Amino acid sequence: MQAPRSLVAGAGWLAAAVVVTVAGLGGIRLVGDSLTGTAGGVLSEQEVARALADATPSPVRSSAAAPTSAAASRPPALTSFPSSGGVAIAGCRGNQAFLERWSPKPGYEVRDVDAGPDDEAEVRFESADRHVDLKITCSGGVPRAVEHANHGEDDD
Repeated sequence: MQAPRSLVAGAGWLAAAVVVTVAGLGGIRLVGDSLTGTAGGVLSEQEVARALADATPSPVRSSAAAPTSAAASRPPALTSFPSSGGVAIAGCRGNQAFLERWSPKPGYEVRDVDAGPDDEAEVRFESADRHVDLKITCSGGVPRAVEHANHGEDDD
């Protein structure tokens, strides 16, 4: 006895749908975070802690001592700035601020980033009903952060 034609057609359609779905998921997995990630990369709390542990502050030099070539080529020290919307890791190149990395807290997304280096570097973390702007500036080569949060309305 032969299977009805509609049963064979339905089984073929189902097999094709499974193959296409698996191929699509495989392609997305290959591309990875580049589809959904933000510029600069979003880090987990463990990755932020590891990055901070690797960042060593620059030693304080007396004004009489000339910088050595090793000290001049050393990357700038990084500082972590937690906010109510997420965390940013930033540093200074002279008086120019830059964001090295940033990561939103659960329930927030990164909506806008000006990573610098510039007079001011900024990241905006946004949730459904709130946004948090974290602005980094430098004075004397030391980064400072100011947080501005707004509930609901956009104040730009």
